[in-house]
Amino acid sequence: MGILTWIIFGLIAGAIAKLIMPGTQGGGWLITIILGIIGAFVGGFIGNFLGWGTVDSFDFRSLLLAIGGSLIVLWIYGMATKKS
Repeated sequence: MGILTWIIFGLIAGAIAKLIMPGTQGGGWLITIILGIIGAFVGGFIGNFLGWGTVDSFDFRSLLLAIGGSLIVLWIYGMATKKS
């Protein structure tokens, strides 16, 4: 159930991260949602590592971890694809 939860959180977190951090990252909503799924994995890993919780159940803290991970991944993607 953990991976399925991360994917669902990633879909939600990717959309919320795009609303929080609009900009010129490119790729549109599809890339943002894929980055959100990756970000949910990142958020779950960071939460496990720091002992703050996991993205294994549907609760508010897990959603915040997924959104935080999505923001990190979206920011890194924006920096990597930035035109100089």
